Amino acid sequence: MAARSVASPKYAARGCGRTRCTAPGHRARPLQTGMATSREDLRRRRGAGGEAVAAASDSGAKESRSPPAPSALRPGTFWLTRLVLLRATAFIYFVAFLVAKHQNKALIGDQGLLPCKLYLESVKRYFKGKINLDALSYAPTLIWFLDWSSMDSVLDAFAVAGLGISSFVLVTGCANVILMASLWALYLSLINVGQVW
Repeated sequence: MAARSVASPKYAARGCGRTRCTAPGHRARPLQTGMATSREDLRRRRGAGGEAVAAASDSGAKESRSPPAPSALRPGTFWLTRLVLLRATAFIYFVAFLVAKHQNKALIGDQGLLPCKLYLESVKRYFKGKINLDALSYAPTLIWFLDWSSMDSVLDAFAVAGLGISSFVLVTGCANVILMASLWALYLSLINVGQVW
């Protein structure tokens, strides 16, 4: 879009115009106001989409082009927020599973203070000896579908699996829905057999 010259004598007399200067011997330059921005600023803001801005320029003027920013560093991507939030969540899961690994056997294991095996058996008895949707909604845990003969090993396996997944997410910063849903399901399975102390 070509800029129009201003024919007003007051701009010409001062040596600068709104868009182009009309004074003899004065170099033309765009007016920099608070609302106006240069083409280079627009290109930087738009990132890789800067090619859509018109490439028209004054004759003989060369514009310096900066390389496009990597996609992760572009404004509006929230890459730092995602990274911090993901690793903070993984750290919380790591600490929770580490505590579960050290305390579950003493608290809800086979010889624990409130064994979860007895708790699950009483819930099963309350729902007429069946593991149905009511029993699952009352105590949602994956332990319903496992062998209860050695509850200590089941609790340790859940804690170790949670430690492994959360440490992977914490170190690499990579996660997906499957990993995060697995962490949630493992921890939900442990806390729902913990009972009220």
